[in-house]
Amino acid sequence: MKALLAQPRGFCAGVDRAIGIVERALELFGRPVYVRHEIVHNEHVVGALREQGAVFVDELDQVPAGAVVIFSAHGVSRAVRAEAERRGLRVFDATCPLVTKVHMEVAKMRRDGFHVVMIGHAGHPEVEGTMGQADDGIHLVEKAADVDRLEVPDPERVAYVTQTTLSVDDCLQIVAALKARFPRIAEPKKQDICYATQNRQDAVKAMAPQCELVLVIGSPTSSNSNRLREVAAKTGCEARMIRSADELDPAWLAGRRCVGVTAGASAPEELVQALLARLQALGVDSVLPLEGVRETMVFPLPRDLARPQESGAG
Repeated sequence: MKALLAQPRGFCAGVDRAIGIVERALELFGRPVYVRHEIVHNEHVVGALREQGAVFVDELDQVPAGAVVIFSAHGVSRAVRAEAERRGLRVFDATCPLVTKVHMEVAKMRRDGFHVVMIGHAGHPEVEGTMGQADDGIHLVEKAADVDRLEVPDPERVAYVTQTTLSVDDCLQIVAALKARFPRIAEPKKQDICYATQNRQDAVKAMAPQCELVLVIGSPTSSNSNRLREVAAKTGCEARMIRSADELDPAWLAGRRCVGVTAGASAPEELVQALLARLQALGVDSVLPLEGVRETMVFPLPRDLARPQESGAG
């Protein structure tokens, strides 16, 4: 039995930056530092930061007045920002810059008089933050069938944005339905699905047809990890998502000759290596890293957190 290792996998630039913001804030201000929601959707990452002194809260009313608070990588609504300012909290924003780009698109589209359609998953914090960039005139669709139920005052003044961690293929189907119903719909200048989501899905599409089982390391709350499992399954390969090597059932490997391994954008590489070690203990005799896109994207920390040698960064 052999294992194929997808490339790229695991942490993206936005996740690296978000974790770095929490670690640097703890370094500068000491514990506790408060974080609104999970900084990224991975229990291992959240647990490690909690041990360092980060306190994760659901809402800002759980944060003492004047404390340091960090917004998660998924972004927040304008109302949350206003509440933090009103309460005098010292805010550091770990919103992924690619999510911030979508926020700015929504604000501009509303200023220009468009009703905005958000393609995304209801209840996901990124969707809630993006929808919260407008007081009204923004509508959520989760699947192509939802498009027929949209009600807008002017079909000629409709635009769309998307959650950054969607299935590329599923999103294309919804966009096609929107364009069929609203031929003049305005779209982002550049697709909103982020480079890391695209790259990881492409890597799984290339790997899965060679495998009988694909294992995705990720949290059940992680949108991009769930999408990786779905992408693998759509190739006809059995696909399972696990939080860590501990969740691997040896029975899944019975009769397998080739197992694929990847990880969502919020899953650390140490979890991948632990899974590979467990696979080898269970009979995998070779691990073959596949060729793939080498990602070089880096997002700098906020200026107030940058180390002296980094202070000139953008």
